[in-house]
Amino acid sequence: MIHSVNRHRGENSTSAVRSLFDAVTDIRKDGDDTVVMELEGGNADFPFVLSDYRLVIMASDSSGAVDTESGNGTGPYSLDKFEPGVRAKFTRNPNYFKSDRAHFDEVESLYLIDPAARQATLTTGEVDVVDNVDPKTANLLNNVPGVSVLEITGLQSRNMVMRLDTPPFENLDLRLALKYAVKRQELVDKVEGGHGVVGNDHQISPAQQYYNSELPQREYDADKAKYHLKKSGMEGATLELIASPAALDGAVDAAVLLQESARHIGLNIEVKRTPSDGFWSDVWNQTGVGFATSYWGGRPTNDWMFTTCCAATSNWYDTAWQGTPAADRFNELLIAARSEVDDAKRKDMYWECQRLLHEDGGSIVWGFTNYLHGLRDNVRHPGKVGGNWTLDGAKSAERWWFA
Repeated sequence: MIHSVNRHRGENSTSAVRSLFDAVTDIRKDGDDTVVMELEGGNADFPFVLSDYRLVIMASDSSGAVDTESGNGTGPYSLDKFEPGVRAKFTRNPNYFKSDRAHFDEVESLYLIDPAARQATLTTGEVDVVDNVDPKTANLLNNVPGVSVLEITGLQSRNMVMRLDTPPFENLDLRLALKYAVKRQELVDKVEGGHGVVGNDHQISPAQQYYNSELPQREYDADKAKYHLKKSGMEGATLELIASPAALDGAVDAAVLLQESARHIGLNIEVKRTPSDGFWSDVWNQTGVGFATSYWGGRPTNDWMFTTCCAATSNWYDTAWQGTPAADRFNELLIAARSEVDDAKRKDMYWECQRLLHEDGGSIVWGFTNYLHGLRDNVRHPGKVGGNWTLDGAKSAERWWFA
């Protein structure tokens, strides 16, 4: 099996779950088949954290040391070759503990940024699977002989990030003016080709547990946008919006659409296109970069999502949302909900967290995209495909097979 994938932000590293593991105070063996982990506080979702694909079990040598650079553990495949940003090649692990998984003898992953190049490798038969199919051409790809498009409702959000530590985005009325200036359905239709749903300025998808279904959907409202813009004192101002295909192949298109709708409320937006290379290290999540396109890959639980993207303790706190009563309340609720086992109480807490982000946060979450995969006809999958991440929750090599 060979598949080509887009290049993502460093979400393939353990840093994405490190903050959730900071609470582990002790790990010890208890007999031959039991490991005990002690936490400094309650975490009702901890079993979900342990299921993350970035957490691997690796053998230690006689001294207790672990070769973390080998890339080999108890997984379905052994790493043969890794060229960062180019390719990775794997061979099936004959000792894999799941007898009904890992059906391929070999797997090779190629990293291709350009969507046209990704799809070309699929149509010519050079690869068997691609992810991140361009939504504007997905229907055309479905008509290619020997190729089909697999579309999965996902948890991945499309965002425009406003940093509160970078003026003038500490101004709540300016943030609200921009949120009301977005034509969300237009972005979903034109940028995502209709392959998604509108967002409501928080990172919890409608497909997720504890989604706040009673929170009023924010729509384009020129009158409200003008009201908040006037109140902000920023009428006629010019803002720079950095857009990069690293965040979304159509990021520049999305930025231009906001530029046009913002112009009608009396706000000027200059769209600055930035290449993918260096975007995640030099632009995204940097103080001084006040307004930029971004995305968030979905997490299986509300706590995991919020702890990664929005909590004051996160290294990926890309809106720097702090110093407001709403942000303080959000962080209090997040900690309380983490150990709450009463489902009704927990739901109320997460609903309030979404409301606080919606009303005060720094993210314009304009949509949730569907995952679009291109498959050759020789590829089979179990039917129920994971939507928490692309490529069946990053487990396609383990779960899929050839006809």
